[in-house]
Amino acid sequence: MQTDKIFYSLFQAFPSIFFAIIGDATINVNAYEFVSIEVKETAFRIDGVFVPTSETIEQPLYFVEVQFQLDSTFYRRLFAEIFVYLRQNESVNYWRAVVIYPQRSLDPSDRLPYELLLNSSQVQRIYLDELGTAENSLQLAIVKLIIEKEDTAVDKGRELILQARQQLADEATKKQIVELIETILLYKFTRLSREELAEMLGIDEEFKKTRMYQSIKQDGLEEGRQEGRQEGRQEGRQEGRQEGRQEAKLEAVPRLLSLGLSVEQVAVALDLTVEQVQQAAENQSG
Repeated sequence: MQTDKIFYSLFQAFPSIFFAIIGDATINVNAYEFVSIEVKETAFRIDGVFVPTSETIEQPLYFVEVQFQLDSTFYRRLFAEIFVYLRQNESVNYWRAVVIYPQRSLDPSDRLPYELLLNSSQVQRIYLDELGTAENSLQLAIVKLIIEKEDTAVDKGRELILQARQQLADEATKKQIVELIETILLYKFTRLSREELAEMLGIDEEFKKTRMYQSIKQDGLEEGRQEGRQEGRQEGRQEGRQEGRQEAKLEAVPRLLSLGLSVEQVAVALDLTVEQVQQAAENQSG
């Protein structure tokens, strides 16, 4: 599962999810745009940034990092990217950094150079397995679905879909939330075909027409093409080795015949048919 990609897709489509995660219900979600930023003249790319349409103390710029694997130098890279960006964008004065981990054990121990920042309100570290669901319970429960175990994820997804349909009055919001739950599960169960998972969840034709579903489908097609190319290369190598062994056998036929072996004996020795031995002998004499 490409966890960072699913998070950034969710934040792009539903920015309110991010502010629910960080526990700030005072933010005007409509005042932000979620973007990806290339830091000029470096190899840095910041995949997730909430950029305010008008920067104020109440509306800082948010750098967002999703970290689902252990990286001992993660904070050195993160703060290098942030401070290079700030150097290149002198108009930015107020900023926050949010790092999302599945659990605390993936938080790297190399923190001493950045201890003051990490312990300040400037940086917020989120551990999804410790995330409560008292406020905005439905949104936070949906985020926690990302780390749900596979053997319970489908049932949990169905519960959340039912909860959304019961709690939400606005049909557009209800539809968005249901799509969000289905999207997470589609990313999560990569071993199942999209048709199989759709049947398990009861995904209807209307959802299959959405831009989000089509994006996931396209990702799946590309993964399938890559797997197909890889399998093709492997099959090609196998076929090449088999052809090479066959050619070596055929080249050995004249030498074995010249030693006095019969056609039948050569065929048995080289695991060839009598016809193949005779043909190889004729080709050599021709």
